[in-house]
Order: sequence, then C-alpha cells, then structure tokens
Amino acid sequence: MVRKVLFATLSLCFSMLVLAQDWPQYLGPDRNSISPQKNLLRSWPNEGPEVLWSVDVGIGYGGAVVKDGKVYLLDRDDEIGDIMKCYDLNTGEELWKFQYDAPGSVMFPGSRSVPIVDEKHVYSCGPYGDLYCIDIDMHRPVWNVNVWTDFGGDPGNAPSEEQGEGQSGFGGRGNFPIWAISQCPLIYGELLIVASQAPEAGVVAYNKKTGNLVWKTPNLGNESYVSPSIVRIDGNDQVVMVTSSTNSFGHPDAPKTMGNVVGIEPLTGNILWKFSNWNCHISAPSAVDAGNNKVIVVGGYELGALMIEVKKQADGNYVAAEIFRTEEFGDQTKPPLLIDGYFYAQYGTNRKRDGLTCMSMDGEIMWKTKRDPDFNKGSMILADGLILATDGSKSLYLIEPNSAEFKLISKAELLGLETTSDENSIERRVGGNNQNWAPIALADGRLLIRDQSRMLCLKVAE
Repeated sequence: MVRKVLFATLSLCFSMLVLAQDWPQYLGPDRNSISPQKNLLRSWPNEGPEVLWSVDVGIGYGGAVVKDGKVYLLDRDDEIGDIMKCYDLNTGEELWKFQYDAPGSVMFPGSRSVPIVDEKHVYSCGPYGDLYCIDIDMHRPVWNVNVWTDFGGDPGNAPSEEQGEGQSGFGGRGNFPIWAISQCPLIYGELLIVASQAPEAGVVAYNKKTGNLVWKTPNLGNESYVSPSIVRIDGNDQVVMVTSSTNSFGHPDAPKTMGNVVGIEPLTGNILWKFSNWNCHISAPSAVDAGNNKVIVVGGYELGALMIEVKKQADGNYVAAEIFRTEEFGDQTKPPLLIDGYFYAQYGTNRKRDGLTCMSMDGEIMWKTKRDPDFNKGSMILADGLILATDGSKSLYLIEPNSAEFKLISKAELLGLETTSDENSIERRVGGNNQNWAPIALADGRLLIRDQSRMLCLKVAE
C-alpha cells in the first residue's frame, strides 16, 4: 500500500512538473517571458544546441505555444489565409491543421501573432482580425468572429474599390491598421480578451466557450499593435492596454494626439484609470507589471520607456502618475524582462542600435551592448537563472543576467535565411536582410525558434 501511495504521489508530482513546463500563451505561463524550466545546459558545442527537428513554415513573425506535448502555430499563406498547425513536440510530426480563407498582404507580410491554448481549445487572431476558437481534439472551429470588422473597421484585404472614402496610410486601406492586426489573445477565467482597437471598440472580451460578446470598452485611441496584459494593483488583477501616439508618417492628416495607457477591470470592462501622455507612434510591446502598483511601458522609434504608478484614492477611484520616462531604454517589439529589480530589453530601432540594455527600477541605465553584440527585435526568456535570447537576426545567446555588465555564456548562429528576394523592398531596406523577430517558446527542455522559412526545436536542457 505504501509503495502504491508513493508511486501515486510521484506520478502526481511528475504530472504537475510537465504541466508547469507548458508554454501555453504569448510570453509563457505567466505572460512575462519567465519559464519554470530547470537544468538548462550551461555550455553548447560550436554549432549550438542540438536541433531535434525542423519544419518548414511560411514567412512571418508569429511564435509557437506548447501544451501537453503538442506545438501550436498560426502559420500563414498570404495567397490563401491563416493556417493553424499542430505538431508533436518530440518529433515535429504535423498532427493536424485547419485553415480558413483570409488572403491579403501588408508591409512585412506573413503571420504576426501567437495563439493561446487551454484544455480543450486553441484560440488565435489572424492579421485581418479573424478570431477563431478551434477544438484541439476535433480539429475544427467551435466559433469565430472578426474583432475588427465587427466593430466598424474597414476590411484590410478587400479590393480597393470596396474600401470607399477615407483611404489613408500606407496602401490606402481605409481605417485598417498599416501593419495589420497583431493580437495575442489573453484568457482570464472564462473570458477571452483581445484588443480590437476598431472604431467602435477598444478591448473586447468574449465567452471563451461560446464566442458571445461579454463586454467591450470604447475605442481607446490611435492604432496600436499591443496585446493586453495583466498587472496587479492593490492585490487585484487589472487588464492594461497601450495605444500609440499619432503616426504622422502613416496618417499625416490625422489629429496629433498622445498615446494612452489604460487600466481595465477584467470581468466587466470598466475603465479604472487612464494615463494619456505616452509618446510612441508605433506601440507593440505589452505593458509590464513592475510590482508595487507600478507599470512600465516601452517602445521603439527612439522614444524609450515610461514608468507610471497607479494609486487608489480615498473615493475609490484610481489615478496614474508618471514616475519617470527615458529615451535611453526601450524595445520596439517585445516587453522587457524584469529580473531581480532590473529590466533587460533589446533597444534596436530604425536609427538606434543600443543592443541589449539593462536599466534599474528607477531608470538608471546600467549598461548597453550597442553593436557588440547587436540585439535588434529579438526575443528573450528567463529560465533557470539564465537568459535565452535571439538577436533578431542570426544568433541565439545564453546570457547570465547581471546588472554590472553583459555576461555572455554561449552563442550559436542558427538562423539567417533572408526574408525576401527583393533587395529594394521597404521590408528589407528598413528591417534588414534577416528578420527573426518571432517570440520564442520553451517547454520540456525544448526551445522553439523560427526564422522566415523554418521552425526549429532545440534541446537546451537536460
């Protein structure tokens, strides 16, 4: 009997360990780029970690998620539409796929979002606003909506003659976002939360089982490429959303307004507070919970970072106030990592190359790698006390976080297939030859990493 109880206990612990090492959503289990993975390999051979398998994928920037030994990726073929693919984590075998019609292309074409998966369904949002709930056992949709056109948005992939008046921005797509919709859905209890950012809605919440609309906020400001995040304020969860300041290049005739950082009650959609002085005309990284009722927001385009503090007043209302802002720290595509009171981010923009940068909680810049080594739009994960980082181009790094200096442990060049054959395209001129910008994922000792044509599974832990 004792042996049976012991076996059952060990089995339960093992099951909990496996579940804890899933990577079920954008930025991992807690949506903060931190993994519970242990026993990370401290050294690599010259060629880098062992490649367990590789599969071909379409062009784009969408990352994978992992649950119960299965990998989910929203792939894309611009001539056809979006393709949800499911692979075996151990072998890379494609287990099933589901695709739907959503043809079209924008600047920096291809996929641009990360799914989220629970016990029964995988949810994803395509670049034209198609939000799907797919049964992971039946491999077919349970429900689908469009987070953009359902709330007054012009379809970004409609023929130009159907767009009507008011065409603006790069490419004349009405009010459709210049770089399409880049939403990574968030599950909160029974709700699926997405930033619609359409004319008639800002953030929206659906019943995750039925697709019924539960709540929506008003439009929150200018177009943005930010996904919602959860922060704790006075011990309570709040959804935080960031919108951009006016993009004067894409919308030269639009009124000039600042961006907003908005706190929302997750179950009702009630707006709790708003900070209306964020200056970044193309916001992409989600807000980060900095602890002690503080929120940090970062951006690119040489506009840096903003720290705000949210306080509850005697009357029960919340007020957000600026603590500091700096142009010496930022990240164009990902939120920063918070490690032992210090922030780490890849501050590479169209004109600035500060590389991996470390900043203290009060805004002091500790160090920058600049171009030696260069980091620009890559992805980072903290695991077992170390940072796994892509540099946005060709290389994978293993780094020891240290506020005093950049401490490199290992490096390998694994990626680097060029994004397009057109050397004169705006994508290559602005974004460079290699655009390995997708968020990486870590589960069960395996790192999932992609370039513009492949997804690799690497062994990074014992």
